[in-house]
Amino acid sequence: FFFLRASGAMAKRLIPLLDRVLVQRMEAPKSVGGILLPESSMSKLNEGKVVAVGPGRRDKDGQLIPMGVKEGDKVLLPQYGGSEIQLGDEDYFIFRDEDLLGILKE
Repeated sequence: FFFLRASGAMAKRLIPLLDRVLVQRMEAPKSVGGILLPESSMSKLNEGKVVAVGPGRRDKDGQLIPMGVKEGDKVLLPQYGGSEIQLGDEDYFIFRDEDLLGILKE
């Protein structure tokens, strides 16, 4: 439990640069209908939660282009891409704002 809290604090201290977004990929369910599936048979879940957002990119005139997502948004991730980083014992991904496919509403 202590490590989860510490790694979450580390992610909060990391502020992505420019138009980058720090995302934590959602965990795939461990079982389907009570049957345990091996990890190799499960595909990656393409959903994630935005943990931190950079300030945005500037256009040719120096105007700040606002980010399309905010902290706490649930987003649809591309199947490939992003830079994987590890903070504490947690895995995160950094994507550009334009690489995210969409925001998932509940």
